[in-house]
Amino acid sequence: MSVVILGGNECMVREYKELCREYQCKAKVYPKMSNAMKNLGSPDLLVMFTGTMSHKMLRSALNETKGTSTRIVRSHTSSMAALRSILEEHAN
Repeated sequence: MSVVILGGNECMVREYKELCREYQCKAKVYPKMSNAMKNLGSPDLLVMFTGTMSHKMLRSALNETKGTSTRIVRSHTSSMAALRSILEEHAN
């Protein structure tokens, strides 16, 4: 399963990827707006940590995934517990 995580804390990128790996998911993490976000593709799950991302980043991501079968999950907090509960619900 492929997961794209938008927002979150820059210092926790490695931890986010490791947690996704525990659930047999490949993860891409974009804590800030970047040009690489233009190539999101169509991941199975898009996690948006809305408390730490800009409105522009949110709109850009939603436009990129429009018309795809990507499941979109929004979470206000960007904690490991929040990501764990999202993966529990959607990855298994």
